[in-house]
Amino acid sequence: MSETDVRLVVCDMDGTLLDADGRVPDDFWPLLDEMTARGIAFVPASGRQYQSLTRLFEPFDGTLSYVAENGAVAVHDGELLHASTMDPVFVARAVAAVRDADTRGVRVRAILCRADGASVESADPEFGAHAATYCAVLDHVDDLAADASGVVKIAIYDFGDAAASARGVLAPLGEHHALVVSGEHWMDITDLGVHKGVAVEKLQAELGVTPAQTVVFGDYLNDLQMLDAAERSYAMANAHPDVAARARYRAPSNTDHGVVTVLRELLH
Repeated sequence: MSETDVRLVVCDMDGTLLDADGRVPDDFWPLLDEMTARGIAFVPASGRQYQSLTRLFEPFDGTLSYVAENGAVAVHDGELLHASTMDPVFVARAVAAVRDADTRGVRVRAILCRADGASVESADPEFGAHAATYCAVLDHVDDLAADASGVVKIAIYDFGDAAASARGVLAPLGEHHALVVSGEHWMDITDLGVHKGVAVEKLQAELGVTPAQTVVFGDYLNDLQMLDAAERSYAMANAHPDVAARARYRAPSNTDHGVVTVLRELLH
Protein backbone atom coordinates (compact mmCIF):
# COMPACT_ATOMS: atom_id res chain seq x y z
CA MET A 1 0.00 0.00 0.00
CA SER A 2 1.58 3.26 -1.04
CA GLU A 3 0.69 6.59 0.50
CA THR A 4 -1.31 7.53 -2.58
CA ASP A 5 -3.23 4.40 -3.56
CA VAL A 6 -5.18 3.90 -0.31
CA ARG A 7 -6.44 6.72 1.84
CA LEU A 8 -9.27 5.13 3.82
CA VAL A 9 -9.60 1.88 5.80
CA VAL A 10 -13.07 1.09 7.15
CA CYS A 11 -13.46 -1.77 9.59
CA ASP A 12 -16.36 -3.49 11.31
CA MET A 13 -15.77 -4.26 14.99
CA ASP A 14 -17.47 -7.36 16.43
CA GLY A 15 -16.40 -10.49 14.59
CA THR A 16 -13.95 -8.47 12.49
CA LEU A 17 -11.35 -6.35 14.31
CA LEU A 18 -12.23 -7.27 17.90
CA ASP A 19 -10.87 -10.53 19.28
CA ALA A 20 -12.82 -13.26 21.06
CA ASP A 21 -12.84 -11.15 24.24
CA GLY A 22 -14.28 -8.12 22.46
CA ARG A 23 -10.97 -6.22 22.63
CA VAL A 24 -8.94 -4.38 20.04
CA PRO A 25 -5.82 -6.56 19.53
CA ASP A 26 -2.67 -5.07 21.07
CA ASP A 27 -0.77 -5.41 17.81
CA PHE A 28 -3.31 -3.19 16.01
CA TRP A 29 -2.28 0.06 17.75
CA PRO A 30 1.15 0.43 16.05
CA LEU A 31 -0.58 -0.06 12.70
CA LEU A 32 -3.11 2.66 13.54
CA ASP A 33 -0.25 5.03 14.38
CA GLU A 34 1.45 4.16 11.09
CA MET A 35 -1.71 4.68 9.05
CA THR A 36 -2.26 8.04 10.69
CA ALA A 37 1.32 9.11 10.01
CA ARG A 38 0.90 8.16 6.36
CA GLY A 39 -2.34 10.08 5.94
CA ILE A 40 -4.57 7.00 5.79
CA ALA A 41 -7.84 7.50 7.68
CA PHE A 42 -9.03 4.56 9.79
CA VAL A 43 -12.79 4.44 10.44
CA PRO A 44 -14.48 2.01 12.85
CA ALA A 45 -17.88 1.05 11.39
CA SER A 46 -20.28 -0.80 13.65
CA GLY A 47 -23.79 -1.41 14.84
CA ARG A 48 -22.48 -0.21 18.16
CA GLN A 49 -23.25 3.15 19.66
CA TYR A 50 -20.89 6.02 18.85
CA GLN A 51 -20.00 6.43 22.53
CA SER A 52 -19.21 2.71 22.76
CA LEU A 53 -16.85 2.99 19.79
CA THR A 54 -14.98 5.97 21.22
CA ARG A 55 -14.48 4.01 24.43
CA LEU A 56 -12.88 1.16 22.46
CA PHE A 57 -10.41 3.60 20.91
CA GLU A 58 -9.53 5.61 24.02
CA PRO A 59 -5.88 4.40 23.85
CA PHE A 60 -5.44 6.29 20.55
CA ASP A 61 -4.24 9.87 20.96
CA GLY A 62 -5.58 11.12 17.64
CA THR A 63 -9.08 11.85 16.35
CA LEU A 64 -10.97 9.23 14.36
CA SER A 65 -14.11 9.38 12.27
CA TYR A 66 -16.80 6.82 13.07
CA VAL A 67 -19.73 5.03 11.45
CA ALA A 68 -22.08 4.00 14.26
CA GLU A 69 -25.55 2.46 14.65
CA ASN A 70 -25.14 0.54 11.38
CA GLY A 71 -24.77 3.73 9.39
CA ALA A 72 -27.51 5.79 11.03
CA VAL A 73 -24.81 7.97 12.61
CA ALA A 74 -21.54 9.23 11.09
CA VAL A 75 -19.08 11.41 12.99
CA HIS A 76 -16.13 13.18 11.35
CA ASP A 77 -13.41 14.88 13.37
CA GLY A 78 -15.61 14.91 16.44
CA GLU A 79 -18.55 16.55 14.66
CA LEU A 80 -21.83 14.86 13.76
CA LEU A 81 -21.79 14.48 9.97
CA HIS A 82 -24.96 12.45 9.53
CA ALA A 83 -27.87 11.19 11.65
CA SER A 84 -31.01 9.59 10.26
CA THR A 85 -33.97 9.82 12.68
CA MET A 86 -37.05 7.62 12.46
CA ASP A 87 -40.77 8.45 12.55
CA PRO A 88 -41.83 8.41 16.25
CA VAL A 89 -45.16 6.79 15.32
CA PHE A 90 -43.34 3.83 13.77
CA VAL A 91 -40.92 3.62 16.71
CA ALA A 92 -43.85 3.33 19.14
CA ARG A 93 -45.41 0.65 16.93
CA ALA A 94 -42.14 -1.30 16.86
CA VAL A 95 -41.88 -1.16 20.66
CA ALA A 96 -45.43 -2.52 20.90
CA ALA A 97 -44.61 -5.31 18.43
CA VAL A 98 -41.56 -6.36 20.44
CA ARG A 99 -43.60 -6.41 23.65
CA ASP A 100 -46.31 -8.46 21.93
CA ALA A 101 -43.80 -10.98 20.59
CA ASP A 102 -42.34 -11.37 24.06
CA THR A 103 -45.76 -12.10 25.58
CA ARG A 104 -46.22 -14.80 22.92
CA GLY A 105 -43.05 -16.60 23.95
CA VAL A 106 -40.46 -15.07 21.60
CA ARG A 107 -37.97 -13.66 24.09
CA VAL A 108 -36.97 -10.31 22.60
CA ARG A 109 -36.05 -6.93 24.06
CA ALA A 110 -35.74 -3.51 22.42
CA ILE A 111 -33.20 -0.71 22.67
CA LEU A 112 -33.98 2.74 21.29
CA CYS A 113 -30.75 4.22 19.96
CA ARG A 114 -30.16 7.95 19.54
CA ALA A 115 -27.08 9.91 18.52
CA ASP A 116 -26.47 10.90 22.16
CA GLY A 117 -27.30 7.61 23.89
CA ALA A 118 -29.74 4.71 24.17
CA SER A 119 -32.65 3.66 26.36
CA VAL A 120 -34.23 0.39 27.51
CA GLU A 121 -37.25 -0.49 29.63
CA SER A 122 -36.41 -4.09 30.50
CA ALA A 123 -34.79 -4.79 33.86
CA ASP A 124 -33.72 -8.29 32.79
CA PRO A 125 -30.10 -8.56 34.02
CA GLU A 126 -28.98 -10.89 31.21
CA PHE A 127 -30.33 -8.53 28.58
CA GLY A 128 -28.87 -5.57 30.45
CA ALA A 129 -25.41 -7.10 30.30
CA HIS A 130 -25.66 -7.60 26.54
CA ALA A 131 -27.02 -4.09 26.01
CA ALA A 132 -24.23 -2.53 28.06
CA THR A 133 -21.63 -4.24 25.86
CA TYR A 134 -22.73 -2.19 22.88
CA CYS A 135 -24.10 0.93 24.59
CA ALA A 136 -21.73 2.95 26.75
CA VAL A 137 -24.52 5.49 27.43
CA LEU A 138 -27.65 3.58 28.43
CA ASP A 139 -30.69 4.84 30.33
CA HIS A 140 -33.47 2.77 31.92
CA VAL A 141 -36.99 4.15 31.47
CA ASP A 142 -40.42 2.92 32.53
CA ASP A 143 -41.95 3.12 29.06
CA LEU A 144 -39.90 3.16 25.84
CA ALA A 145 -42.88 4.31 23.80
CA ALA A 146 -43.41 7.40 25.99
CA ASP A 147 -40.61 9.20 24.14
CA ALA A 148 -40.06 7.89 20.62
CA SER A 149 -38.39 11.01 19.22
CA GLY A 150 -34.84 11.31 17.93
CA VAL A 151 -34.41 7.56 17.45
CA VAL A 152 -31.87 6.63 14.76
CA LYS A 153 -32.08 2.84 15.19
CA ILE A 154 -34.09 0.21 17.03
CA ALA A 155 -31.87 -2.62 18.21
CA ILE A 156 -33.62 -5.85 19.18
CA TYR A 157 -31.96 -8.54 21.25
CA ASP A 158 -33.29 -12.07 20.75
CA PHE A 159 -32.43 -14.63 23.42
CA GLY A 160 -32.91 -17.29 20.73
CA ASP A 161 -32.32 -17.06 16.97
CA ALA A 162 -32.54 -13.51 15.64
CA ALA A 163 -32.75 -14.66 12.02
CA ALA A 164 -35.81 -16.81 12.78
CA SER A 165 -37.56 -13.94 14.55
CA ALA A 166 -36.74 -11.57 11.69
CA ARG A 167 -38.35 -13.98 9.25
CA GLY A 168 -41.32 -14.63 11.53
CA VAL A 169 -43.06 -12.54 14.15
CA LEU A 170 -41.08 -9.33 13.54
CA ALA A 171 -41.09 -9.50 9.74
CA PRO A 172 -43.95 -6.93 9.40
CA LEU A 173 -41.66 -4.28 10.89
CA GLY A 174 -39.43 -4.64 7.85
CA GLU A 175 -42.17 -4.01 5.29
CA HIS A 176 -41.38 -0.30 5.01
CA HIS A 177 -38.15 -0.16 7.00
CA ALA A 178 -34.80 -1.95 6.89
CA LEU A 179 -34.80 -4.97 9.23
CA VAL A 180 -31.29 -6.41 9.27
CA VAL A 181 -29.92 -9.37 11.22
CA SER A 182 -26.65 -8.02 12.59
CA GLY A 183 -25.61 -11.01 14.73
CA GLU A 184 -26.78 -14.36 16.07
CA HIS A 185 -28.96 -12.62 18.67
CA TRP A 186 -29.35 -9.12 17.23
CA MET A 187 -31.62 -7.38 14.75
CA ASP A 188 -31.51 -3.70 13.80
CA ILE A 189 -34.30 -1.60 12.34
CA THR A 190 -33.60 1.68 10.53
CA ASP A 191 -35.25 3.72 7.83
CA LEU A 192 -34.98 2.27 4.34
CA GLY A 193 -31.74 3.21 2.65
CA VAL A 194 -29.87 3.61 5.93
CA HIS A 195 -26.87 1.30 6.20
CA LYS A 196 -23.13 1.38 6.71
CA GLY A 197 -22.51 1.84 2.99
CA VAL A 198 -24.34 5.19 2.89
CA ALA A 199 -22.35 6.50 5.86
CA VAL A 200 -19.07 5.34 4.31
CA GLU A 201 -19.96 7.15 1.08
CA LYS A 202 -20.62 10.34 3.06
CA LEU A 203 -17.20 10.06 4.68
CA GLN A 204 -15.58 9.35 1.31
CA ALA A 205 -17.13 12.54 -0.04
CA GLU A 206 -16.01 14.50 3.03
CA LEU A 207 -12.45 13.18 2.73
CA GLY A 208 -12.27 13.32 -1.07
CA VAL A 209 -11.61 9.57 -1.23
CA THR A 210 -12.70 7.20 -4.01
CA PRO A 211 -13.76 3.53 -3.75
CA ALA A 212 -10.44 2.67 -5.42
CA GLN A 213 -8.65 4.28 -2.47
CA THR A 214 -10.79 2.48 0.13
CA VAL A 215 -10.27 -0.79 2.02
CA VAL A 216 -13.20 -2.36 3.92
CA PHE A 217 -13.34 -5.32 6.34
CA GLY A 218 -16.59 -7.04 7.43
CA ASP A 219 -18.09 -10.29 8.63
CA TYR A 220 -21.89 -10.07 8.90
CA LEU A 221 -25.00 -9.11 6.96
CA ASN A 222 -25.01 -5.51 8.18
CA ASP A 223 -21.66 -5.09 6.40
CA LEU A 224 -22.87 -6.02 2.90
CA GLN A 225 -23.47 -2.54 1.47
CA MET A 226 -20.29 -1.25 3.09
CA LEU A 227 -18.27 -3.80 1.14
CA ASP A 228 -19.66 -2.32 -2.08
CA ALA A 229 -18.15 1.07 -1.22
CA ALA A 230 -14.60 -0.23 -1.66
CA GLU A 231 -12.73 -1.86 -4.51
CA ARG A 232 -10.61 -3.70 -1.93
CA SER A 233 -13.22 -5.45 0.24
CA TYR A 234 -12.34 -8.22 2.71
CA ALA A 235 -14.56 -10.86 4.30
CA MET A 236 -13.22 -12.48 7.45
CA ALA A 237 -12.73 -16.25 7.48
CA ASN A 238 -15.53 -16.39 10.06
CA ALA A 239 -17.86 -14.29 7.87
CA HIS A 240 -21.46 -15.10 7.00
CA PRO A 241 -21.57 -16.91 3.60
CA ASP A 242 -23.38 -13.98 1.96
CA VAL A 243 -20.59 -11.64 3.07
CA ALA A 244 -17.93 -14.01 1.79
CA ALA A 245 -19.71 -14.11 -1.57
CA ARG A 246 -19.93 -10.31 -1.78
CA ALA A 247 -16.33 -9.43 -0.81
CA ARG A 248 -13.46 -9.51 -3.29
CA TYR A 249 -10.83 -10.81 -0.86
CA ARG A 250 -10.50 -12.95 2.26
CA ALA A 251 -8.85 -12.24 5.62
CA PRO A 252 -8.08 -14.64 8.47
CA SER A 253 -10.68 -14.80 11.24
CA ASN A 254 -11.02 -12.15 13.93
CA THR A 255 -9.70 -14.62 16.51
CA ASP A 256 -6.57 -14.94 14.36
CA HIS A 257 -6.27 -11.14 14.17
CA GLY A 258 -7.09 -11.18 10.47
CA VAL A 259 -7.40 -7.39 10.12
CA VAL A 260 -3.95 -6.94 11.62
CA THR A 261 -2.50 -9.59 9.30
CA VAL A 262 -3.93 -7.98 6.16
CA LEU A 263 -2.99 -4.42 7.20
CA ARG A 264 0.58 -5.51 7.84
CA GLU A 265 0.75 -6.97 4.34
CA LEU A 266 -0.79 -3.88 2.77
CA LEU A 267 1.30 -1.39 4.69
CA HIS A 268 4.59 -3.22 4.37
